[in-house]
Amino acid sequence: MMRVLLTGGCGFIGAHIVEGILKETDWSVVILDRLDLSGNLERLRDIDVWEKEKSRVKFVWWDLKSELNSGVREDIGNIDYILHLAASSHVDRSIDDPMSFVMDNVVGTTNLLLFARNIKVKKTVYFSTDEVFGPAEFTIRYKEWDRYNSSNPYAASKAGGEEMAIAFANTYKMPIIITHTMNVFGERQHPEKFIPKVIRMVQKDEVVPIHANRARLKSGSRYWIHARNVTKALLYILENGECLDGSGKQGKYNIVGEREISNLDMARFIADIIGKEGKYEMIDFHSSRPGHDLRYALNGELLEELGFKFPKTFDKSLTNTIKWYLSAKNKKWLTYGEKKD
Repeated sequence: MMRVLLTGGCGFIGAHIVEGILKETDWSVVILDRLDLSGNLERLRDIDVWEKEKSRVKFVWWDLKSELNSGVREDIGNIDYILHLAASSHVDRSIDDPMSFVMDNVVGTTNLLLFARNIKVKKTVYFSTDEVFGPAEFTIRYKEWDRYNSSNPYAASKAGGEEMAIAFANTYKMPIIITHTMNVFGERQHPEKFIPKVIRMVQKDEVVPIHANRARLKSGSRYWIHARNVTKALLYILENGECLDGSGKQGKYNIVGEREISNLDMARFIADIIGKEGKYEMIDFHSSRPGHDLRYALNGELLEELGFKFPKTFDKSLTNTIKWYLSAKNKKWLTYGEKKD
């Protein structure tokens, strides 16, 4: 039986990966998490097969800003694969406190790579972001090895983590893969994120701010992807992907959503599912949120060429997610983890 070390396994995407592993493999999972703003154990308890399968999951508390000591290494035990998702990921907070993002995303990644080097795992996957490439004009979709152009400290810190992964692969010949993922949505997401936030605002008949260009005539856009599809892609890449080899041509994969949708159309889609008209205001995104980009876009052809196909359509995934939040059982997640005044 394979054993996977999953950092950030109590976060939004991490918990979906735990769910996918429990449902689709016989592997066991060791979660390494510090349970801060983004991570909480309730996400795991909310998985529908948790009570049946939780014996395959082990939790280890650790903050990766510190080197993994002998006690933590012993708690983790033997590992076959590492999925490194633990990261600080909020753009606004990175602008206010860039050093904390360097510590979490560069130093933290380096400490994990040092651990991986010592235990000689089969593969390590570093989970990165489309934001390392910066803004994309409406005719551009960035490929895996295109240049970095970070617009904010969060993106720069993730690019720094990528470069450490590449350096460890080149220097120590470690089997490492890097992925870039776009805007992820799904159940149990933090309420500060766009989709649960819009659901909440539409329900309250509040005006939803839509980030747009400086003239406030064209909405920003994103490629969206459900966390379950991200999980499917990661597990496929883990077993079939090529590792970094020093050539600058292999070892990176873009995990791209099915189609691009504007922020305004996304908000309208949500309002339609809820059954309300929705109120919107176009906002100059750069003036209101410096460091944010109007559009991100990735090219997903390499993963397609590897043979991967997403199992669910975007419209179906998004509709199911919105309806999930609207159910009486799950509406707590629209405010779960928010700071109270």
